[in-house]
Amino acid sequence: MIDITETAQSKGPTVQRPAWQEIHQRVVRVAGAKAALDEEQGRLMLEALRAEVHSYLGYATFVEYMERLFGLGPRETEDRLRVARALEALPLMAGALRRAQLCWSAARELTRVAIPESEESWLEAAAGKTVRQIEALVSGRQHGDLPNDPANADVRRHVLRFEVSADVYALWREAVAQLRHESGGQLDEDDAFLMMARHVLAGPKDPGRSNYQIAVTVCESCGQGFQQGRGESIAVGNEIVEMALCDAQSIGHVGACETHVGRAMNREMRRALQAIPPSVRREIMRRDGGRCAVPGCRCSVFIDVHHIKTVAEGGKHDADLMILLCGKHHKLVHRGALIIEGSVSHGLSFYHADGSVYGHGLLDPCALERFERAFAALRGLGFKDGETKRALAEVRTHVGSRSVTSCVSGSTVINRAHAGAQSEA
Repeated sequence: MIDITETAQSKGPTVQRPAWQEIHQRVVRVAGAKAALDEEQGRLMLEALRAEVHSYLGYATFVEYMERLFGLGPRETEDRLRVARALEALPLMAGALRRAQLCWSAARELTRVAIPESEESWLEAAAGKTVRQIEALVSGRQHGDLPNDPANADVRRHVLRFEVSADVYALWREAVAQLRHESGGQLDEDDAFLMMARHVLAGPKDPGRSNYQIAVTVCESCGQGFQQGRGESIAVGNEIVEMALCDAQSIGHVGACETHVGRAMNREMRRALQAIPPSVRREIMRRDGGRCAVPGCRCSVFIDVHHIKTVAEGGKHDADLMILLCGKHHKLVHRGALIIEGSVSHGLSFYHADGSVYGHGLLDPCALERFERAFAALRGLGFKDGETKRALAEVRTHVGSRSVTSCVSGSTVINRAHAGAQSEA
């Protein structure tokens, strides 16, 4: 049976409308009003922050002001401000939010990747999709990418959510404070969880052995790496695979991905082999004092051994070309954000992605981002670590950091990388 509502009588027969239709219309009106209010709220929050309204009202921070007005926590406040800043340069997306063609949660995801030149494409790609589908569409893509660009496992983020009791929360804060003290600096959420996970998975007990164990599978055909996480294979970026190759135990190549399958292991291959001879690893640990070799880094827990010439390019276990790195700096090296050159005996040099000396001078964030993206693009095309670094070094010499985007987008760097590889051969 369908409930009906009373309607105004006309000169003709009485028109009866099902109750659910009227309720639906009211829900749609509220959804439209909420989308418009969300857009207006973001704009006003940004204006209030820039005008420092909270300080005139006697609040210590803008976060406190927002919490008292809207009940927003620090993270949601920052999220809404980020979206509001992005929408200032994305008029089509801001208009779609005001007209309720887009909800705020969808705008939050799309503003992670859209730029003025691509916002129309992203709006078209998101049309008719749920927020969950939009999250999947955005996942693995960087700011400035188009919807049809291939997803990059390096930038795909995974969300962990926990609700814990007061005593567990207190212990968590104490644990992070202790890790921050041991690492000698600030820790973001990635760093904190990584260090805790390493500790649970074994911790550094024998300096001759890798300080923790994970299972990484690499597809023989395409080179995609997958890390095992409680029975699930999770795609990871090139830098994670290379980090594992630096300081790992090998059980052979058993790679498999959705489209390619690696060869099966024989009995001999199943035996785990420590990549670095334990005696060599102990020597490096003693020489470097068990600390990260990057200038200014005081981290001495969960240290990896890094090959300055990568294993993938034929780097040997030569102690003179191997140093200790903390997990964070190790990842930055294999991501192209940190460059290490030289040898222990002749001296090591450390540089930022744009070629500037590590830790000195004022850095240009735009130049750093260009070189990191150029590095990722060339590695994604199949160039090895050394080839990519030589190509980008030549770009810095000839055209300077501000022109790297145009050079990388053409064939110049690729041709130079090939030439470098051929000259070495």
